[in-house]
Amino acid sequence: MAHTAEIIAVGTELLLGNIANTNAQMLSQSLSGLGVNVFWHTVVGDNPQRLKEALNIARRRADILLTIGGLGPTYDDLTKQTICEAFDQKLVLHEDIAADIRAFYESALHVSMPENNLQQAELPEGCTVFDNPVGTAPGCAFASGGVHVLMLPGPPHECETMLHRHVEPYLRSLSGETIISHDIMCFGMGESSVDQLLHEKMSHMENPTLATYAKPAEVRLRATAKAGSAAEAEAMLAPVVAEVKSLLGDVVYGVDVASLEEVCKRLLEEKGLSLATAESCTGGAIAQRLTALSGVSAVYRGGVVSYWTSVKADVLGVPQATLDEYSAVSEPTARAMAEGVCRVTGAEVGVSVTGVAGPDSDERGNPVGLVYLGLHTPDGTFCRKLELGQRRRDRIRNVAASTALDMVRRYLAGLPLKPRR
Repeated sequence: MAHTAEIIAVGTELLLGNIANTNAQMLSQSLSGLGVNVFWHTVVGDNPQRLKEALNIARRRADILLTIGGLGPTYDDLTKQTICEAFDQKLVLHEDIAADIRAFYESALHVSMPENNLQQAELPEGCTVFDNPVGTAPGCAFASGGVHVLMLPGPPHECETMLHRHVEPYLRSLSGETIISHDIMCFGMGESSVDQLLHEKMSHMENPTLATYAKPAEVRLRATAKAGSAAEAEAMLAPVVAEVKSLLGDVVYGVDVASLEEVCKRLLEEKGLSLATAESCTGGAIAQRLTALSGVSAVYRGGVVSYWTSVKADVLGVPQATLDEYSAVSEPTARAMAEGVCRVTGAEVGVSVTGVAGPDSDERGNPVGLVYLGLHTPDGTFCRKLELGQRRRDRIRNVAASTALDMVRRYLAGLPLKPRR
C-alpha cells in the first residue's frame, strides 16, 4: 500500500522568514527513500486554532502527518495539546521522561528543572515514544482513524537525530515500496534546451520518471523509480541514466554529485595536480566554493582576488603593457592572470576570471556581461570568452565562477574546454 504524507511545520518564526524550513526538506528526502509520497508541505504559526484547521485539512488527504516544532516548555509550544484535541487523544504524564529531563538539567546544566519543562513529559496515551538524546523534548507517534501522526522537535539537530533513530524505522514498517532517485547534474546547457531535448521522453514516463530542476547556472535532472526493493528500482533507473548521459554528452558533469567544485577536487586528486585561482569580477567566489569542501587543502593552493588593476600587475605579474593596450578585461589579461597565480602559488593548474559584472560598463567601454576566463595548465594556457549580456550582477558572477570550474573539470577529464553544443 502506498502512503501519502503531509509535513506540518509549526512556528511563527518560519512564517516571518526569520528561519528557513530546512527540516521539511530533510524529512521529504528521507520519506522519499522509504516509499512514502510527500504531497504537501504546510507551515502554520504558533496559533492553536490555525493549527487545528491545518490538521483537519491534512487528515482528510494524507494518512501520515508529521509535525515539526512546538514541543518545547514555553507558553506558545502547544503542538501536542492541539493535536490531542484534534484527534481526541488524552495527554498523560510519563514519569520516566520527567525524571530524565530533571537529570539532564542537574547533570548538564547544574540547575533544577523549571516546572514548565514538565509539560514536555506529557504525551498522548498509548503512543510510541521517540526519545531525544540531544535535547529535552521527546517526540512520539500514534495512529487514529487510519492516520499516523508523528510529532518531532523543531531544532534541526534534534529533528534529524530523531528522524534517523525513530521515524525512519517506524515508517519503514508501514511502507512496502522503495523510491530511489538519481540526480544527473549538468552545466553548459540551459533548462529550456534540456527540456526541449528530453521533453518527449519525459512526458511519457510514469515509472521511472524524469524531471528537470533549474539551479543557479545549472540544471539538475532527477530520475526516480518506485519498486518493491532498492535493487529493482536501481535496475529500472540504470538505462534511464545511461540514455540521458548519452543524449546530453559532456554537459553532464556527474551523477549524484553535489557540485562542480566537488568534481574538480576529485579529478585533481586523481591526477595528482594542484589548483590556484585568480579572480577579479567574481571577488573570490571560486575560492569560497572550493574551500567549503572538506580536505580540499590537498589540491587547492590558494587564490588572489585582484580587483584593482594594480594588483593584477603587482601581485600576479600581468605586464603593464598588456593592461594598457588590451585593458583589464581582455583575453591577454586573463591568460596572464592564470599564469601569474601559478607562479605565485606553485600550482600546476591556474584558473582566472576577469570581466564586467555591472551594473555599468567599465572605464574602457567594455559592456556588462563580458567575461574572460583563463586556464593555465601543464599543456599550455587557454582562454574562453563569455558574453552574458545585461543580466543581474549576481547572476553574471555566478555563471562566471561556475564556467571557470567547468573549464577546470573539462581539462582534467580530457574534454573540450567548452560544450560542443
